Amino acid sequence: MSTEPKVKGPASYFPSIEKTYGKPISHWIAILEGLGQSKHMDYVVHLKSAHQLGHGHANALVAHFLAEKAVN
Repeated sequence: MSTEPKVKGPASYFPSIEKTYGKPISHWIAILEGLGQSKHMDYVVHLKSAHQLGHGHANALVAHFLAEKAVN
């Protein structure tokens, strides 16, 4: 049995995002940072339309990005 805690929340999507799109999470975070200040759904729409991410993956990336931004 693994002693590592199970990843929850948006980060639980990260392994699938990296496998599906072939880019590290840092790549997607850099794209979001480059968009400047925006609303959650505007970021999601951009990832879906410009980079062909699925809704769930785009939403998870944006939720994580905005949560990290709020902490820092």
